[in-house]
Amino acid sequence: MPCVHYKFFSKLTHDTVIFDGLHITLGDLKRQIMRREKLKRCDLSITNDQTNEEYTDDAGIIPSYTMVTVRRIPGTGVKSTYDRHANKWSEPSSGSSKAVCKQKC
Repeated sequence: MPCVHYKFFSKLTHDTVIFDGLHITLGDLKRQIMRREKLKRCDLSITNDQTNEEYTDDAGIIPSYTMVTVRRIPGTGVKSTYDRHANKWSEPSSGSSKAVCKQKC
């Protein structure tokens, strides 16, 4: 059966996505990886292990038996924890070692 071997950048071992045909589109590969890994609210960056080419077109094809590396990218609409709390605290005033809360805490 045709397949693509993938591994996340932070892992050492490869997993396999099996499909019908000689190739798979990038969009289909992303959907299968996200379903298999139970990922939500993110996008995936997929790079060919041999050529270091990053696949960017969801309609582009990936040949069977290709080995790729996957990285998670925050999806649109997902806000960083830092951004949410960045303006909540003011700088300590001189002579005080505690931060003052601008909003109700």
